[in-house]
Amino acid sequence: MNTHTISNLTSPLVEASDRLLDRTSEQASTLAHRGMDAVREGSQHLRASALHASDSTVSYIRQEPVKSMLFAAAAGVVLTGLLVLAGRSRRQA
Repeated sequence: MNTHTISNLTSPLVEASDRLLDRTSEQASTLAHRGMDAVREGSQHLRASALHASDSTVSYIRQEPVKSMLFAAAAGVVLTGLLVLAGRSRRQA
């Protein structure tokens, strides 16, 4: 076999591999864009949910200030109790 014959045999393989590489690259790019879009949509949804929760909380506090203070105090007592228990269990271990 001479160089010209080898070139004739490998040329279709090179072309096919180039097409496959291009197609794979396009698919990877498409998947990357879909992933970025999904992350963007998820973060927008999370932001909207957080804003809604914040608005609801402020509204509840304005409507029920005494209950809100009692709930906050109860939550503080519970959290303090959990921290005390966690501190004791670490000292004993």
